[in-house]
Amino acid sequence: MLKNVFSLILLSAMFASCGNAPAGTTGETGEAQIFGDTITTDGAIPYGELASKMKGVDSVAVKVKGTVQAVCQMKGCWMNVNDSADSTEIFVQFKDYGFFMPKDIAGREVVMDGYAYRSVTSVEELQHYAKDEGKSKEEIDAITAPLEELKFMASGVLLMPESTKQ
Repeated sequence: MLKNVFSLILLSAMFASCGNAPAGTTGETGEAQIFGDTITTDGAIPYGELASKMKGVDSVAVKVKGTVQAVCQMKGCWMNVNDSADSTEIFVQFKDYGFFMPKDIAGREVVMDGYAYRSVTSVEELQHYAKDEGKSKEEIDAITAPLEELKFMASGVLLMPESTKQ
């Protein structure tokens, strides 16, 4: 009897957790959603100003606001961000793999707190990310050279409501 009760509780908890969408997936609340460390918009610079902050340094602690262009469609474990004035995207990962972003937030505004840094990404890694993004085999096979790029390690992300443009 006790075994059946325990099994029922475990099964109920499993269904409840699997059915809950991550906070911030719809933006219906009209409030910003926090992922990772609690942050605010205070002191955030527009994404277009990040390049000037990186002149002459390999990394910089910074709070940046921008627009999500793509999210890992496997788990939400990375995203690409830029702004309308700059077509170069920054690859964003999350500190200690400690949180994930909703997979349906392309086009949404975010504020990210963490650090930007320069890095070289291997062909294998680029192909892996392209696969995670759902790109075609032809697009993945076309990746043949490593990429020197700017990346961001976020300790906290503030996902702005759908109607909000900062």
